[in-house]
Amino acid sequence: MKERYERDVVCPLCGKHYIGRPALSRIDNKTYICPECGTRQALASIGVDEREQEEIIATIYSHGAALDSE
Repeated sequence: MKERYERDVVCPLCGKHYIGRPALSRIDNKTYICPECGTRQALASIGVDEREQEEIIATIYSHGAALDSE
């Protein structure tokens, strides 16, 4: 059975509230962060610049695939 993540949590990186499955920070492999920050860290790790990260995040949201952030 899948676990449901229904806690309202504040991301320590961006300060946004989110509900859903957290991402594990690539910086320290200990800190749980919001899915959006997790996506940004993943994109940065493969060399995607900040401008393109913004475009990718906007595309994800525009297709209704919210990253569980509010």
